[in-house]
Amino acid sequence: MAPSAVPRIVPDDAMIGNPLKSDKTVSKNYLLDRDLNKAPLKVISASGNYLTLENGRQILDATGGAAVACLGHGNKEVREVMLRQMDEVSYCHSLFFSTNSTDELARELIKGTGDRISKAFIVSSGSEAMEAAMKLARQYFLELPTPEPDRINFIARKHSYHGNTLGALSMSGHVARRALFTPLLLPTTHHISPCNAYRQQLPTQSTSSFVAEKAQELDSKIQALGPKTVIAFVCEPVVGAALGCIPSVPGYLKAMKAVCDKHGALFILDEVMCGMGRTGTLHAWEKEGVVPDIQTIGKGLGGGYAPIAGVLIGAKVVDALSRGTGAFMHGQTYQAHPLSCAAASAVQRIIREQNLLANVREQGAYLEQLLHLHLDSHPNVGNIRGRGLFWGIEFVRDKETKEPFEPSLGVARRVHEVGLGEGFGISVYPGTGSVDGVRGDHVILAPAYNVGRGGVERIVGLMRGIVEVVFGREGGL
Repeated sequence: MAPSAVPRIVPDDAMIGNPLKSDKTVSKNYLLDRDLNKAPLKVISASGNYLTLENGRQILDATGGAAVACLGHGNKEVREVMLRQMDEVSYCHSLFFSTNSTDELARELIKGTGDRISKAFIVSSGSEAMEAAMKLARQYFLELPTPEPDRINFIARKHSYHGNTLGALSMSGHVARRALFTPLLLPTTHHISPCNAYRQQLPTQSTSSFVAEKAQELDSKIQALGPKTVIAFVCEPVVGAALGCIPSVPGYLKAMKAVCDKHGALFILDEVMCGMGRTGTLHAWEKEGVVPDIQTIGKGLGGGYAPIAGVLIGAKVVDALSRGTGAFMHGQTYQAHPLSCAAASAVQRIIREQNLLANVREQGAYLEQLLHLHLDSHPNVGNIRGRGLFWGIEFVRDKETKEPFEPSLGVARRVHEVGLGEGFGISVYPGTGSVDGVRGDHVILAPAYNVGRGGVERIVGLMRGIVEVVFGREGGL
């Protein structure tokens, strides 16, 4: 089906305005915001794919926050489920009690893997999920019939992001986010290169050769550390905020898992951002049929209706603990929170019953088509990549050499702020460091799973207008 016309939306500078300027006098703020010198926009309501600000302006939420609001905002069915759960039980301690909502969510999650994963562990954020995954992986080797206590090392990838707590940040290879805390980070986390075909694969290099190169790098790192000292290799199947929706090339996940299996290390996938349907399958690993030993999930799990994330655990790991001490030496106050579990169960049930993954694939293909059609030719659009409803646009100073803009220009931030301006009214997700951890600018588009063709066309039309305002139609800055 031919794409519909995407309107060119290019306001003049007067229309853009300052999206961060409030119409009201701001009273003293008692909350430690992310930026102490700039107040965030205040949202007073949200419905569908739109946020309403205190000045009455509406913002098209084209990313669901941080790829979170997979059903959009204000879903009445989820709301009713949460109200019923509050009438039943809002909280109880998981050390002593369970609830129907907890059991229902665990069953939904495991059945969603086709029983290829054995158990679910429920927490409140992606960072907590990664911390739990790290401790679980370490404990696995201590619970084996012949324990392997020398296994202390993790291998992850450069320019990656796995969370903000110290363990998860140690696992991350994101230079800027690590910088202030480097002396506190674990010396037992190590990093190899990411799988970034746009910036690493040679023009004449085959995909199989590129994959073999990556697998050899992992094997060499394991050999250098000592095969019996490595706990696991950790990666995102489709890298989210750190690199801007860069998918692994075909064969990569299989090859990396094979290296892990060869040396007895675990294979851990971080699908906090790219999983739970975001890329067109419930789990991103389904694309290659590679089942991880441990997997982290979040964001689209609860769709933003309650804070929730989780760890999915393979039978091999569960069996080792069952036959050993019979317990996971980890727990949290809000672990398996009944209200959060009820919200997540409702979200996952809606995705399944309304067959929204098919829509993610269909509208994702349309989004890909329109992005390439309307932005590929712009001289400052270096690369458009992604899968499903998870797409990144990387901006460059020179399209031929792929030279990035200087970080001081704040290109990604500028694209985001122009989008929020009155002439556009759209929120996109900016990111930096996609070249070397410091240089490189990109934005992410991650609309709700129930978006339609009209919504996709509007997003691309606005995105094209923003690019033309920020860079000009002929390029430059």
